[in-house]
Amino acid sequence: MDLLALRYFQTVARLEHVGRAAEELRVAQPSLSRTLARLEADLGVPLFDRHGRRIRLNRFGAAFLRRVDRALTELDDGRRELDDAAGLERGTVTVAAESLLVLTEPLRTFVPDHPLVDVRLSQASAARMAEQLRAGDVDLCVTSQPLSGNDIRSRVLLDEPVMLCVPAGHRLAGRGRVSLSELAGEPFLATRPGYWQRALAEHLFAKAGLELDIVCEGDEAAVLFQLIDAGLGIAFVPSLGLRADTSTTVVWLAVDDPECRRVLSVAWRENTYLSLAAQRFREHVSAHFHTGTGPRS
Repeated sequence: MDLLALRYFQTVARLEHVGRAAEELRVAQPSLSRTLARLEADLGVPLFDRHGRRIRLNRFGAAFLRRVDRALTELDDGRRELDDAAGLERGTVTVAAESLLVLTEPLRTFVPDHPLVDVRLSQASAARMAEQLRAGDVDLCVTSQPLSGNDIRSRVLLDEPVMLCVPAGHRLAGRGRVSLSELAGEPFLATRPGYWQRALAEHLFAKAGLELDIVCEGDEAAVLFQLIDAGLGIAFVPSLGLRADTSTTVVWLAVDDPECRRVLSVAWRENTYLSLAAQRFREHVSAHFHTGTGPRS
């Protein structure tokens, strides 16, 4: 049993698919299958139930995975702690976010001040981010939804109103404020399910007893205003988006509902060593929003 075999097992157990695990690990599928077979032979029990090409973690595998997760987390934490203790002014910080747009301004000042820190970003839903934190795949998450789990801690970065954006000439464009009831039947632009804008729209419409008509779902924030301007639909957009809106034809309206807000937070896993690079990034992002650089409500 070696460390590489344990990391291979951890990835296959998470994905429950040898082919996808081989792609993620960048190894040949036959080699991965042989490594798993040797691990099971060493342990003396099967770790997966196999049904053709499908595999499922069995009770032996689930019990072993809990120990493997704990052992690999301790080893990774130990490596980061030794690097920090040695005074190395370098490191890697991995960050997941629902929208990368919120990180562009903090990165503009962090990267030049920390040239030896390797910052790696990815985009994910709230559910996926919680999984990544627990698996140790990311150090920090920047999220507009609470991440589930008693082992996850968070710090609020920004609490801001979410507004309604409509094209010029829209029937509501001349209004300073709108109620949810006035949005019945309107075509909406939203993100995919699992992301905060979609979750907020679904919650508000369900509360108002209205049917939400999604005509476009995606993750390209930069094109949102062009789609609104084109007349495809309207959208809920956080106040932070005012800084990114360069159009002159999109109209911003306040929404008469106290729950039409976005709470942006940075989250990390408790009782796991957070590298010096990750700690510095967390503090930098917090300072960016708390010193008036970002908009406040």
